[in-house]
Amino acid sequence: MSSIPTRVTLKPDVRLPLLMVALGLALLPLPLSPWPTLVVAVFGLFLLIQSASLRLEFEEEALIVRQNGRELRRFPYDQWLSWRLFAPWLPGLFYFRETKSIHFLPILFSPKELREQLELRVGALEVPKDDTNTRET
Repeated sequence: MSSIPTRVTLKPDVRLPLLMVALGLALLPLPLSPWPTLVVAVFGLFLLIQSASLRLEFEEEALIVRQNGRELRRFPYDQWLSWRLFAPWLPGLFYFRETKSIHFLPILFSPKELREQLELRVGALEVPKDDTNTRET
């Protein structure tokens, strides 16, 4: 029997939204102030709201995105072609590709839990950091 949990909901991580708000405030001394500050800080606040309302839930057959408990989208693992985490220490971006589309999501969740669940459920599809895109001739 497999020891993979049937359902795992990732904990929110507000580091990226708070980093964006801080970056916006750091832009205050610029000559174009307050516009760069407003744009970046408002984006950070938007991400903060998203981190409070969105949840990634890993189930047996699919990754589910929920907002305030309501299912927004379901991504069945059998449709996945690849995935990769970019700059998870910030946290940065989560990329995955399905047979019909490509997705980029800001990491608004625990990057450690995200990596653990991805490795458990679709680990073989991870794109290595040093992918050289070698082609067969």
